[in-house]
Amino acid sequence: MAERTSPAAAYAERFAAASAGGRVRLAELPFLTHVNVRVDPSSPPAEDLGAALGVPLPVEPNTTAVSGEVTVAWLGPDEWLVVAPEGYRIELLRKALGERHGSVVDVSAHRTTLLVAGPRARDVLAHGCSLDLHPREFGPGRCAQTMLARAQVVLLPEEDGCRVLVRSSFAGYLAEWLLDAATEYLR
Repeated sequence: MAERTSPAAAYAERFAAASAGGRVRLAELPFLTHVNVRVDPSSPPAEDLGAALGVPLPVEPNTTAVSGEVTVAWLGPDEWLVVAPEGYRIELLRKALGERHGSVVDVSAHRTTLLVAGPRARDVLAHGCSLDLHPREFGPGRCAQTMLARAQVVLLPEEDGCRVLVRSSFAGYLAEWLLDAATEYLR
C-alpha cells in the first residue's frame, strides 16, 4: 500500500527553517477533514446538523462557529465548510441530514491547510491579499473566500495568525509564495 503524502509535504523542512526566527511560523496542517454542507439555514435539517456539530450553522456572512476542534465556516447563504481533525466522523452529519433536502460531501482531498502564524503573519498575507486583515476587522470568528497571490483560498483567522485553506493543486505554488513573502521577516 502506498504511503499517504500531503500536498505540501515537500515544504516541511523549509517551513521549519523559515519559522526558526519566531516572527513568522509556516506549517502545513495536513489531512484535516473538510466537509461541504448545503442546506436551507432555516430548515429542520439545518438545526439537526447544528446539533450534530455541537454548534448552530453560522448565518451571518463571513463568520465561523467553533465547537472544540471543529470549525464551521459560512461560505454562502446555504453553504458551509466544516473543518475538523483527521478522522472526523462525517457519517454523523449524513445521519443528521437523513433523506431530507441538502447535501453533506467530503471534500478533504480538495484542499490542504497551511498555517501562517506569528507576530508578522498578517504582514506576510497582506503582500498578496487585498482584504483588510487587521484583527479588529478580520479576527477569530470571521472567514473569507478570497485570492492570495492569485490562488483561491479560504482564510480562517486565529489569535496568532491564519489558517489558509488552498486547493491541493495550488499547495506547492502557495508554499513557495509564502516562503518568498516571509523572507523579510526571517532575519
